[in-house]
Amino acid sequence: MAAQQVPDILSPEFAANPYPAYRAMRESAPLIWHEPTQSYLLSRYADVERAFKDKESRYTTDNYAWQVEPVHGRTILQLSGREHAVRRALVAPAFRGSDLQQKFLPVIERNARELIDTFRHRGETDLVGSFATRFPVNVIAEMLGLDRADHDRFHGWYTSVIAFLGNLTRDPEVTAAGERTRVEFAEYLFPVIRQRREKPGDDLLSTLCAAEVDGVRMSDEDIKAFCSLLLAAGGETTDKAIAGLFANLLAHPEQFEAVREDRSLIDRAFAETLRYTPPVHMIMRQTAAEVTVSGGTIPAGATVTCLIGAANRDAQRYREPERFDIFRDDLTTTTAFSAAADHLAFALGRHFCVGALLARAEVETAVNQLLDALPDMRLADGFTPAEQGVFTRGPATLPIRFTPSAG
Repeated sequence: MAAQQVPDILSPEFAANPYPAYRAMRESAPLIWHEPTQSYLLSRYADVERAFKDKESRYTTDNYAWQVEPVHGRTILQLSGREHAVRRALVAPAFRGSDLQQKFLPVIERNARELIDTFRHRGETDLVGSFATRFPVNVIAEMLGLDRADHDRFHGWYTSVIAFLGNLTRDPEVTAAGERTRVEFAEYLFPVIRQRREKPGDDLLSTLCAAEVDGVRMSDEDIKAFCSLLLAAGGETTDKAIAGLFANLLAHPEQFEAVREDRSLIDRAFAETLRYTPPVHMIMRQTAAEVTVSGGTIPAGATVTCLIGAANRDAQRYREPERFDIFRDDLTTTTAFSAAADHLAFALGRHFCVGALLARAEVETAVNQLLDALPDMRLADGFTPAEQGVFTRGPATLPIRFTPSAG
């Protein structure tokens, strides 16, 4: 099949179901020059893995200057070398080890419980609207010590930011809304940052204000950019991961039953969801030198769109890749939430997702609490889950039924 016959990534056909197009790309057009986005599309696992892990710095994150900076400001994603290492060292401790366990796990558990209590007595709910879209944003807002009463504003902001990042058609209204969000978020957060510098609390925002590595501290702008990134990346992706995990399990009742009976399988279900229906389908890089990939060469200075959704279903890497199987033995669960992961949903290498362990803690807590509260959860009659989105993707709604419980 020639590249021309592969459905375009901006077509309605692709948006409805990208997986057949991904397969066609991997098999017959592993390198496509895509005129509308002015980028090269990579679809094979080996090529995408090499782009993320690249040790020779041939693939950079310079593209974030135009892709991310207009909405977030200059974030850790764009940085490289020593600057990146120092910033990452400033923020990383909050997302692993004792801080995550002692300070933030209680926040995660309480937020999950409070949301479930709003619908557990009803016998039915939309798991996306009532839980998945709210839970991660509430957690991040509380971690940062922001007012959860502003939840709807946070949600509005991160929705417009994600729309901006995925604005592959360069829609001017989407661009304007994203840029407006940057201004509004800065006006909201700068006074809070000033307050925390004067009177630090026990929250993550205060920690970021005080953090120092080799005499370097984060500026107000650095902190604002990181919080903006955290709300968007931590909100949208975990939201879609939780919805996707339940959609996948509910569509495979034997696997759902296995997880309900043995909660140690939650990690497997999450890792397989990240492989099979990743929340982020595309991550861009920019070439610093000419690179050779399957299907040809990419010149220096080019934008490369790494198709995670395609690479994660590469038959050269996974057996029966189009099958959701939490028991597969070619996906390593023990490393699935570290930079040694063998799926690509968190990227890999230096820019491996700093929030991976936070996401894991959130998903583990959410799945455990939902299964405890709604043990006979099932899809609403006649409902088949459908994913939406191109850049990020997940079920738009997930109506479920269950026996009401008082808690």
